[in-house]
Formats: sequence, structure tokens, C-alpha cells
Amino acid sequence: MKKSVQILRLIIYLILPLIAVLLSAASYYGFTDNGKQKSTAHPYYVYALVAFLGIYVIVFLISIFVKKLRQPLVNKAPFITGALVFIMLLQIVTGKTTLLSTLYFPSMDRIIGLLWEERVFLIENIWDSLKLLAEGFLWGAVVGFFTGLALGYNKKVGYWLNPVTKLIGPIPTTAWIPLALSTFPTTHGANVFLIAFAVWFPVTLMTSSGIQSTSQVHFEVSSTLGASTFYKVVHVAIPSAMLSIFLGIFYGTVSSFATLMAVEMNGNSSGIGWYIN
Repeated sequence: MKKSVQILRLIIYLILPLIAVLLSAASYYGFTDNGKQKSTAHPYYVYALVAFLGIYVIVFLISIFVKKLRQPLVNKAPFITGALVFIMLLQIVTGKTTLLSTLYFPSMDRIIGLLWEERVFLIENIWDSLKLLAEGFLWGAVVGFFTGLALGYNKKVGYWLNPVTKLIGPIPTTAWIPLALSTFPTTHGANVFLIAFAVWFPVTLMTSSGIQSTSQVHFEVSSTLGASTFYKVVHVAIPSAMLSIFLGIFYGTVSSFATLMAVEMNGNSSGIGWYIN
């Protein structure tokens, strides 16, 4: 009996996304358009539903024979259903009613149609953004790591750099845009600097904090055993601070994406921020 209930529950979970797709298609054709959205050449929203349905059915059939794929699919089924229902409601509100301004809230048909019709141009802009992001992120992460290492391990360096870091670090990256654009010879160089700056501060702060929180007992034991300064830094300080370092990289990643959008809207000729602008 218990096994039958589990099987029934499994089937219901797997069918939920299919029901959501059918409801979405029914709402698309069942409700009258508000007449204020720009018409599209094709029903792109329905095409997207059909494409999703095909992919889901294929994955569903594979999961019947592959047990490792079945359970993750069951776990994700309610979330997938919720996402489909949310998109359906968004399509109804924007395309079938006049609750939201059509100038700022286009229908899903128009959004999906734009993504499809300009897919090549969008991919090119995404690629340009990723290259700019990677360059700035690497500079910021590397410089931030070594700055934090020096601040956390060497008290003399910390004496001189800590006040400077705490003074300029909290300043929003966007506040540096005019100065960077007027200082660097190219817009690309200014953008790389701004993204690097956004990553540098959290990585520096968390790296120095992690090293400073390392127990002095570890350093004393390694010194007693004859470890050199380089050995203590590489094998004691850095491994101990690794959690804080990765946390700083995470915060830096968040800041870098926000900065990327801001800098690409100021003088760039490509990228997602430029495209949105």
C-alpha cells in the first residue's frame, strides 16, 4: 500500500509540468488579447511551450530507464511547474489585460520573439560582456588576494594600507566612473579597472580577515618545527583562510556583475548593458 502511494505521488509530480504547459496554451488561446501589444510574426510563446514540452518528454522517457535522472526530475518538477504558472500569469497580465503599461511590460510573445530574432546579435553582446567581466574579475581577484594576504600577515603593511583600504573600499564603484573615464586612455581600460575595483575590495577584506583569524598556535608550532615565512604563508595562513577567501570572491562576483551593467551603459559600444541602454 505504501509503495503504491509513493508511485502515485511520483506520477503526479512528473505530470504537474505537463498540466502547467496545457493550462498555459489554453490561457493563450482562451483569453482575448488586450489589443495594445505590438503583434508578432509568430506565436513565439506557444512555440516556446512546445519546445519545452518536447524536451521534458524526452527527459521523462530517459528517466524511466535511468534511475539517477528520475529522482532529480521528481524533485525539480514542482519548481518547474511553479515557474511555468508564473510565466503564464505574466503572459495573461501583460498580453490579455491592461493592468500594466504595455510600454514597460511587453508580452511574453514579444520578449521570446525578440530573443529568437536577435539571437545572434545577443550572443555577440553576451560574449563581449563575458570577456570584459573575466578580464576585470581576474585582475581584481589576483590583486585583492595578494593585498589581503599582505594586510593580514604583515603588521607593517597593515599599518599603512589598512586606513587606505577602509577609506576607498566602501565607496561605490559607480562613483569612480567619471574619474576612470577621464584617467584611462580607453573606455575598455576604464571599464576593466572599475570591475577589478569592485572585486578587489571584498576579496582584500575577506582574505585579510581570514588570515588574521588564524590561530597563532598554528604559526608558533610551524616556527618551532623550523618552517620558513614562505612555508607558513602557503601551508598555514592561506589554507586556514580559504573559506573567507572564497566568500570574498563570491561577494566580488556579485559586485562585478552590477558594475558590468553600469560601465557598459557609459560609453561602451557592445555588451548586455549597452544593449539594454
